[in-house]
Amino acid sequence: MTPNQFIFIPLLIASLSVFAWGCWKRFSLISLGRPEDRFDNIGTRLGEMLLYAFGQKRVVAQPFGINHFIIFWSFLILLVANTEFILNGLFPHTIKLIKLPFELYVPLAFMIDIASLLALAAVTVAAVRRLFAPPYPEARTPEAFFILGLIATLMLASFALNASELAEFVVKSRVDPASFFASARKVMPVSGWLAGLLLPLPLGTIHVVAWWAHALALFAFMCYLPNSKHMHILTAIPNCFFKRLEKPNTQPREEFTAGNTFGVARADHYSWKDLLDSFSCTECGRCQNVCPASITGKPLNPRAVIHDIKVNLLENGTELKKGNAPQTPLIGEGGEGSISEESIWGCTTCGACMEACPVFIEQMPKIIQMRRHLVESEAKFPEELLNLFENMEGRSNPWGIAPSERTKWCSQLEVKPFDRDTTEYLFYVGCAGSFDSRNKHVSVAMAQLLDRAGVSWGILGKDEKCCGDSVRRLGNEFVFDKMARENVATFIERGVTKVITQCPHCFTTLKNDYRQFGLELEVIHHSELLRNLVQDGRLVLDKTTAETGSTVFHDSCYLGRHNDVYDAPREVITAATGSAPAEIARNRNNAFCCGAGGGRMWMEEHVGERINLTRVKEALEQKPDTICVACPYCMTMFEDGLKDVKADNVKVRDVAEVMAEALLR
Repeated sequence: MTPNQFIFIPLLIASLSVFAWGCWKRFSLISLGRPEDRFDNIGTRLGEMLLYAFGQKRVVAQPFGINHFIIFWSFLILLVANTEFILNGLFPHTIKLIKLPFELYVPLAFMIDIASLLALAAVTVAAVRRLFAPPYPEARTPEAFFILGLIATLMLASFALNASELAEFVVKSRVDPASFFASARKVMPVSGWLAGLLLPLPLGTIHVVAWWAHALALFAFMCYLPNSKHMHILTAIPNCFFKRLEKPNTQPREEFTAGNTFGVARADHYSWKDLLDSFSCTECGRCQNVCPASITGKPLNPRAVIHDIKVNLLENGTELKKGNAPQTPLIGEGGEGSISEESIWGCTTCGACMEACPVFIEQMPKIIQMRRHLVESEAKFPEELLNLFENMEGRSNPWGIAPSERTKWCSQLEVKPFDRDTTEYLFYVGCAGSFDSRNKHVSVAMAQLLDRAGVSWGILGKDEKCCGDSVRRLGNEFVFDKMARENVATFIERGVTKVITQCPHCFTTLKNDYRQFGLELEVIHHSELLRNLVQDGRLVLDKTTAETGSTVFHDSCYLGRHNDVYDAPREVITAATGSAPAEIARNRNNAFCCGAGGGRMWMEEHVGERINLTRVKEALEQKPDTICVACPYCMTMFEDGLKDVKADNVKVRDVAEVMAEALLR
């Protein structure tokens, strides 16, 4: 029953060599990425790693995640057993867990036996799921079943090994089998039970077969691991450690100097963390299952984007290390390893993919980096964006309307210009609030509510310029940089420190993006301000409005997922109507995008179902009289969608309009 060291040791050395070579090959490719500092706040990072990597917080957020949790922790426990197995193969009969003190051995043996059973059950469930209800169609692959089969083989071989050793002890020691097996089952429930069944069988043969089955499965796992998608076993934990500590709601700046490259056109133009992301992807499919583009039949699939980055890096790695140009293009129609331009332009930058990813892969920023290359280096972008870019650069608004028209929304109101000495808040109206005929009503409602509450506020009027959100998310960083610099200079010159916005895109840009330009503003979304004014007693609701009827609330991606503002708009609706709004099936951090973010507001959808129609239909399932929003883009997308489905009886109202109906009408 002694393992043959002369066979085992060479196989172990060969397997370790293949394992080390595979790891080196991939980790050396990660080093090709550009520098990025992810080593700050080590204590916080360790805590986040423990919570999300070892605690599996995001994994268990979905029901099937429990199965992965079981496999993960079973493997951690079984590392002890597998280490003993390898050492026993190197030094037979000298290193065995049973030689530990009785008080330590018994609980350890019990844990290993139960962990093996749980792992076997979990991989069986995973295999059945892959067969009959895969997370996405492409998940049913030979690779998946191969790795599940290896794990199952390890568990079964482990049971057979332990059981044959227990049975062999009974034969050699001539103890009473019934009493011995009863005691053994208390320590190793599964192996002890199986040992009783093996007693009449050829134990030596069973032990040898089980031992080598375990050894070969372990060696195969070691060889296969670093050369497959299952390398995430090694990279997911550090990826959680190196996760972005703040919300990934902004993009890095670019330096517009001679000789610089813009955006990403090659895998090695990404940062090392981006490349680590590509090897950390578990291909669980959670990102594509929440992506509005993927769900509605567009070519974009965030899981495939990360996979293609990894494949591209692997295929071009040798040439990139030599400093040569890559053979497989990152952007184009080169098949696996290349990402189509149509996919790149399909992203709404809603952030759902990043919110769903268990290991904090940042899919959306990688797409924007590729957009930057297309726009700034190749001038390749959808034709419909040409007018947008020209209008933004020439007149600082998407429609190219003269700046003098910015104050027409308040022509019937007494609105004062912002003055640093007498005004507390700048009301940054935004392009939609200034120019869009429907959203002008929201601006008027908000102005009236501010006056009613006695808030000191003013506007920039014709001097207000677009914040630049759309051009930045569309990859035109050059125009955004120019717009941001001009706005920052204006805010500093005017002494602006507190800003009210009614557009979440303005909100996140002024609050987060402009920090990169040295401007720290106290930015508050109008829903937050209205909530605060009600709580402080400055807006007193003697009655509620019945005009809205039954309401349902839609979460704006840029207000919710990107900035964690979920409760304020709901509280405003509740205060104004007397009852909390109903919830759409997908809500809060799992909310479905309206389809307008990432510059998609200015582009048509030519493939699949329109994203806004999918969301409108979902909202109508609650049979509302009013759909409440807190974003001008969402307002437009919902009103257009309601017209398309002929739901003319349903109204769309901004939270400020709902509050104004209760207080002012």
